[in-house]
Amino acid sequence: MTLQVTDLACARGSVPVLQGISFTVSPGAALILRGPNGVGKTTLLRTLAGLQPAIAGEVTGVGEEGAYASHADGIKAALTVEENLAFWAEIYERSVPDTVFERFDLVDLRGRLAETLSAGQKRRLGLARLGVIGRRVLFLDEPTVSLDRFSVNLFADWMRGHLADGGIAVIATHIDLGLEAKELDLTPFVAQDFGEADEAFL
Repeated sequence: MTLQVTDLACARGSVPVLQGISFTVSPGAALILRGPNGVGKTTLLRTLAGLQPAIAGEVTGVGEEGAYASHADGIKAALTVEENLAFWAEIYERSVPDTVFERFDLVDLRGRLAETLSAGQKRRLGLARLGVIGRRVLFLDEPTVSLDRFSVNLFADWMRGHLADGGIAVIATHIDLGLEAKELDLTPFVAQDFGEADEAFL
């Protein structure tokens, strides 16, 4: 199913941020969101993922297949690397594929407590969740924060596999991931005289 966004408007709190956004992303494709800090990339991703309501417009093609990953790593410090991934697998009623440890360079860290990992290692563990939960439509907010070049390439390789399997990704990033993907600059869609958002959307 294709991700379809039609005339979407979204707000941060009670303040309209973006309006008039329309695009499609077909299975096997990615869309890279561009724009300066504060333009509304995170707000758009959260709206697309269904974590906050839109002011106007429509998003289709996500359903139960969507997953949002923010700047936070989403890991439990008191659990090991392996236990963290098992935790997420249990929530999504899936098993942890052995390949995920290799794909995210976690083989030698399986038994390490998450609290002892470096920032980059924690980020790789956080991203490895994506290889466990099995969601088809991914909304990713600066996924390569804290990663070195080697780890960025690991993530990009994993993402190519996700897309090759028919997955979809919308990614906010300031770096070049080396993916064959369309880009959308959000600057032209910044809300101007849009009025106040309804209290129901606060």
